[in-house]
Amino acid sequence: MSYSLSAACCWIILAAILAAIPSQDNHWRRAYLLMTLGLPILIWVYVSDGLFWGLAVTAAMASVFRWPLRYLFAWILRQVTRRAE
Repeated sequence: MSYSLSAACCWIILAAILAAIPSQDNHWRRAYLLMTLGLPILIWVYVSDGLFWGLAVTAAMASVFRWPLRYLFAWILRQVTRRAE
């Protein structure tokens, strides 16, 4: 296993541990930390291991960020529909 895939696996384990710990702010600060750490790892996986593994890690990271992604897509949809009116 390459170092980039090992780092991605460690990131996923860290995300699971951080999600299990109670939080006052619904885990948003931890989500920002995971986003900051995850993006360079994701780019590293794409560069070193190729498209297939990059897409696999992208899917794994997206499953961790399902609520922030829903909020992002809802915000984008509101912006697009507001401009169309």
